[in-house]
Amino acid sequence: MKHFISIFNESVKSNWNSPAVTNFGGVTYTYAQMAECIAKYHVLFKEAGIKKGDKVALYARNSAEWVNAYFATLTYDAVTVPFLPDFIPSAVAELGSFSECKMLLADDIAINGLKDNAANIEMFEKTAGFAGIVNIKDISVAHASVKALNEAHDNMDKHFNELYPSGLSVNDVDYKGDERDMEAVVEISFTSGTTSATSKGVVLPARSLSVNLEFAQREIPVAVGGHIFAILPMAHMFGQTFDVLFPLSSGCHVYVMPGKPTPARLLGGLGTVKPFMFLTVPLVIEKIFKSKVFPATRKFPAKFLLKVPGLDKIVLNKIKKSLLAAFGNSFTTGLIIGGAALNREVEDLLKRMNFPYVVGYGMTECGPLISYRDKSEYVKYSCGTKAHPIELRIDSANPRRVLGEIQVKGDAVMLGYYNNEEATKAAFTKDGWLKTGDMGLLDKNENLFIKGRCKNMILTGSGQNIYPEEIEDKINNLPYVIESLVVGRKNAIVALVVADYDAAKKDGLSDEQVEKLIDENVLALNAELAAYSKIGYTEIRRDQFEKTPKQSIRRFMYS
Repeated sequence: MKHFISIFNESVKSNWNSPAVTNFGGVTYTYAQMAECIAKYHVLFKEAGIKKGDKVALYARNSAEWVNAYFATLTYDAVTVPFLPDFIPSAVAELGSFSECKMLLADDIAINGLKDNAANIEMFEKTAGFAGIVNIKDISVAHASVKALNEAHDNMDKHFNELYPSGLSVNDVDYKGDERDMEAVVEISFTSGTTSATSKGVVLPARSLSVNLEFAQREIPVAVGGHIFAILPMAHMFGQTFDVLFPLSSGCHVYVMPGKPTPARLLGGLGTVKPFMFLTVPLVIEKIFKSKVFPATRKFPAKFLLKVPGLDKIVLNKIKKSLLAAFGNSFTTGLIIGGAALNREVEDLLKRMNFPYVVGYGMTECGPLISYRDKSEYVKYSCGTKAHPIELRIDSANPRRVLGEIQVKGDAVMLGYYNNEEATKAAFTKDGWLKTGDMGLLDKNENLFIKGRCKNMILTGSGQNIYPEEIEDKINNLPYVIESLVVGRKNAIVALVVADYDAAKKDGLSDEQVEKLIDENVLALNAELAAYSKIGYTEIRRDQFEKTPKQSIRRFMYS
């Protein structure tokens, strides 16, 4: 196994004059310019007193500057502590203090949010030696907690020029990856943004990022100079590993999309960037299908033709051609979907038209990859097969037929949760396997099928297990349904449904009519469900559910 820093080092040197990362519609950094930013950060860190193994927090929206700050921290041999931009400033301050961060790298919005309350800065400064806050936009000092940070910034260019009198050259780049310890901590990734009392900081060693990168380079085809359109949160391990670390360690050009990816903005960006692969979560693809694909396939003549063997191929090829064009017509690897289960009607159509896609599976605690399969061998509804560097088992007497928890072990697995022995102990079995909290099955070819979260399972009074995700998938395919949540309340299974009132209004339906239609359609699904899992009643909602950064519904708020 090769250290991920060594691989990144080689990529920077090999692709020196090529574009590395671009703010979509804005500035571009070549690999040389990215290396120069990294070198300036290193000068600043050293002069400000940051040492090897110190924690450096990163709290900002996706941007090319985020990427520069991320690699600067890792190549300096500090520990990066990234916070999602959705985290509230007070929680970031508390978690930053809890994890003993010695510096915070942030953007304008994050800095303004933190400075709105002096208690946030005071919380960070509880850590002995906290240097202050640096703005990633221009590596300027936003707040100095010690005099040394201002002095370090004022002398940054001077010290840089002393180190590199002729400018930074390709021969000056040496991040000494081969000398680094694979067991050394490189990142602490917090799983939620509430408080240190409830958030768990996943402690990842270098081996975790290294085996993920090694697997990606071996199994996912890339072209040097190929384009990536990054929309996933970079502070989340899925986006960080496969939209940042993997492509930039492989000579690719990453375009970073700022803001929320609405279907219109997303498709416009994809058409411009023309990526060879696109990482996303199911919700994004489902929105595209609901707005662009299903309205056509559910109307005559397409609806009729799709049922006629032979003629269905004409319709499917037309849809596929249109979708590929929307994604930029450069897909060689295609869609890589993760973070949650993909809607079955969407996946059925993707598979029928032979669209290039796969659904993978992972978790932060594995940095993140657990399973994946190339699109040529991917089996519908599965999450692929286990990634080669990881061992996987189903905690069941019969993993082919009887559901059990998915458990893993190997180099990708975390060291534990930061300063939380109790949570760490609870995360592992007595024989050392990490408990994922997901329930699944394996087929005869070792393809993994996930049925739901252990903690989401509804246990009926008769002792039957209900996995709400399977019912929700059916509800989400109904007309005028945006999303749904199935919960157990007292002695009834309840469907909470977010109605698409705008779409119904366009079709001439009143609010009362669409609510009645949804209620009837949901209850009609009972004919397809086992007796113990039938829906008792529905609750129609206007507001969408609160979600995590990877767009999973925060279920605990609606139980």
